[in-house]
Amino acid sequence: MPDTTGRPVPALPLGELHASLSDPLLDAMNFLNEVVNRFPEAISFAPGRPSEGGFATEDLIRHLRTYTDYLEQELGWTPERVRTQLFQYGRTNGIIHELIARTVANDEDIHVPPEAVVVTTGCQEAMLLTLRALFAAPEDTLLVSSPCYVGITGAARLLDIPLRPVPEGPSGPDPAAVLEAIRRTREAGGRPRALYVVPDFANPSGASMTVAARERLLEVAAEEDLLILEDDPYGFFVRTGTARPTLKALDRDRRVIHLGSFAKTALPGARVGYVIADQEVIGPDGRSSLLADELSKIKSMTTVNTSAVGQAVIGGLLVESGCRLREANAEAIAFYRSNLDTLLGELDRHFPAGRREALGIDWNEPDGGFFLVVNVPFRADHKALERSAREFGVLWTPMSDFYLDGGGVRQLRLSCSALLPEGIVDGIARLAAFIDAQIAESGE
Repeated sequence: MPDTTGRPVPALPLGELHASLSDPLLDAMNFLNEVVNRFPEAISFAPGRPSEGGFATEDLIRHLRTYTDYLEQELGWTPERVRTQLFQYGRTNGIIHELIARTVANDEDIHVPPEAVVVTTGCQEAMLLTLRALFAAPEDTLLVSSPCYVGITGAARLLDIPLRPVPEGPSGPDPAAVLEAIRRTREAGGRPRALYVVPDFANPSGASMTVAARERLLEVAAEEDLLILEDDPYGFFVRTGTARPTLKALDRDRRVIHLGSFAKTALPGARVGYVIADQEVIGPDGRSSLLADELSKIKSMTTVNTSAVGQAVIGGLLVESGCRLREANAEAIAFYRSNLDTLLGELDRHFPAGRREALGIDWNEPDGGFFLVVNVPFRADHKALERSAREFGVLWTPMSDFYLDGGGVRQLRLSCSALLPEGIVDGIARLAAFIDAQIAESGE
């Protein structure tokens, strides 16, 4: 490419940049975003974002006022101190850590000191900080469910962390499969350092672990000196049955580092997440600290601190809810439950038992969350997605993007969280037409 004088300017060879930039994993999400932007009129089952139906811009002002009133009236702060809190750089570990600690105690029966909470810029930063702190040697390996959320696998690739997939069953990663992955990692000369898992309504599969499996996984972690990175963005959104305890609530050996976010339960635009890291760290001088303090050192060299304004908005919301966010999400829980019921009902209506058996189509029925997976008798790849968007006006996500080991080529993920019920009805009709056409043309 020439400069303004017409002289050629040398290009940067991609091969001399970090290897992750050539990884298809990073290209996959860019491709999906590009397709969404090119077909704005298509009904989209692609994004896992929350519904905007409960958002109101005036709520932001109210949340901010609630938080400042809390500081002045409950904590006795002066207006000058409140102003500094909101307008200046703040505590690296965050300014609403005490409110978060109270909230997870009320909602999840997780009891940790506020100092164990690091407030992050979304859960993605929580992942990066935790991975950077824990994975010190080239042989340190991250075990992940397969399929797995691309945010964690992408972060691992950016940090050159080796990955080992753990096959996921209908109820999430089986502890026996985790043990097998640990054995294979050691045989290959690696050190199984941690397992990343979404125990409730996982992205992308929608699978959930049983309570017995959670307890056995914690036993395996203790026996094998393995840490668990628990990510729980969807646990509130139960469709059938009751909420199950988080791994952190069951943790008695401080094996679990809990990654949290307010993106699904409060406000994604605030970009506020957190890490609960109450593990003890012993220095060479024998002094101890919390892992949260060590994460703070890394954060100070990346984002410095999480937006005080974003934290204040979330802090006000937590104060208004009495630090009981599950109760505050009652309407959202009902909405997502209804949406998932509608999605399952429409799939069943367009593909009743006899027809789907003849066509070779089926899907799982998650107990909650935003996602489910449809198995189809053709390649559900980027080419098929583009045709689906262009000719049928419906978007979905190829499941192959979530596998490290080449799986998911005949699977697609549907997310129902961002749609209204009538959009789901119309969208599944379009999807059914696409599937019929794709099967007819593939000859299967």
